[in-house]
Amino acid sequence: MDPLGARSQFVDIQTLSTWQQQLGEDGEEAPKLDQSDSLLSQQSFPSPFPFRPDINRKIILFTGDVALLNCTSIVNTSNEMLNDKNPVSDNIHQYAGPELRDELLRFKGCRTGEAKLTKGFNLAARFIIHTVGPKYKAKYRTAAESSLYSCYRNIMQLAVEKSMTSVGICVVSTTKRGYPLEDATHMAFRTVRRFLENHGNSLEAVVFAVSETEELVFKKLLPLYFPRSDEEERASLPLIPADIGNSEGEPVVPERQIRIAEKPGTLEDDSEEESLESDLGQVGTHAFARMEGDVDKQRKQILQGQMSEAAIQKQHQRNYNRWLCRARAEDLSDIAALKALYQTGVDMCGRTVMVVVGRNIPVTLIDLEKALLYFVHVMDHITVKEYVMVYFHTLTGEHNHLDPHFLKNLYDIVDAKFKKNLKAFYFVHPTFRSKVSTWFFTTFSVSGIKDRVRYLDNLQQLFTCIKPEQIDIPPFVLEYDARINGPQNPSQSSGL
Repeated sequence: MDPLGARSQFVDIQTLSTWQQQLGEDGEEAPKLDQSDSLLSQQSFPSPFPFRPDINRKIILFTGDVALLNCTSIVNTSNEMLNDKNPVSDNIHQYAGPELRDELLRFKGCRTGEAKLTKGFNLAARFIIHTVGPKYKAKYRTAAESSLYSCYRNIMQLAVEKSMTSVGICVVSTTKRGYPLEDATHMAFRTVRRFLENHGNSLEAVVFAVSETEELVFKKLLPLYFPRSDEEERASLPLIPADIGNSEGEPVVPERQIRIAEKPGTLEDDSEEESLESDLGQVGTHAFARMEGDVDKQRKQILQGQMSEAAIQKQHQRNYNRWLCRARAEDLSDIAALKALYQTGVDMCGRTVMVVVGRNIPVTLIDLEKALLYFVHVMDHITVKEYVMVYFHTLTGEHNHLDPHFLKNLYDIVDAKFKKNLKAFYFVHPTFRSKVSTWFFTTFSVSGIKDRVRYLDNLQQLFTCIKPEQIDIPPFVLEYDARINGPQNPSQSSGL
């Protein structure tokens, strides 16, 4: 106990600024969108983590020792035997006193991802929530993500079940466990955000207690999941990872999902007249239910031209689904930040418009496989309906030109709906060389889209197909077109 009149070493969370309040402190301001970012100001799809001041007022970022917080509970990160030696755990034990260690012995350990509750003893916090973070290995990344999600989810769940009003959370993934800090922070933020959205009415404060090193990462990523203004929400949207889990923030592994057909064993009255094939069709569409044959044998038959068209299509669909699963699991935020592919409005026929900005594709500097994954991830839900694409070739250089082999590979991988529902490909500001290359590519490499390519020398031609207010055009494209073809009517500019 503190000597009479001595200042307490513990920190009253009521004196700490909330995340929302920090926007105006220390000279920090909401990001202002410049012209190059203004295409985000008219996004046709919402952020998965919209601006919620009510949630932001519950979030506190505290740089210091979690053991000193006077929350209802604080979090201790430990190992499976609950006797880990790390700075966070050591400080909690130091301030709580020896009674804590005696109580932990009663638990006989804790599994990875689980959470156990003890008293706070000599701490300012009434309770301590003990959890065990996963050991990280890239080979078992999916398992580590699921375990780390369980840690944060169980912490929040326990806090609500015990009617706690505040919880102080340390970084669960300790250095010795090897979990990349930035990846772990993404998981922490999205799990807490989703929990507060769905179940957090009784919680008044969630304090993220970090070290000075961790603070830099937390301040960088907090705006992605807890934007403090509409401007910050829009500026953060391209940086949000492609994989944000399900509605609870839990990692989704598509190949592990089990899909059961409704009443799979129930047949109609006239089922006796149905063929065996139609009966089996009621079982489901999963690979196991279909009792598929040897995949390697099927591939060999494809190469030898011995497989039917239906079997080839099935094999192609299976291959595409594998790419789609990878795309949903990968962190593609670095590709998204290029702003080379984005959805805008609709054309004169009401079809979705997708824009590709050639100058924003640094072919020699990016991972082309990740670029392919990002294309599949973004386009998969767009291509279920008719759509058009607008490609701005404006001011591109050799380092922006995708290799024909890459484009052929992309064409071969994508699902049939990509090709079927693409109704027009508008090639804006083409050069003679690009026209020749495109002609050869659409004639000899990929068949079926040649008649959909439209070469447009100026934006005025584009506006006869898509209204100016329905397409977000990069400023450098507008400037180039005005310089080469003369200024357009101001009402026809996109506001970029």
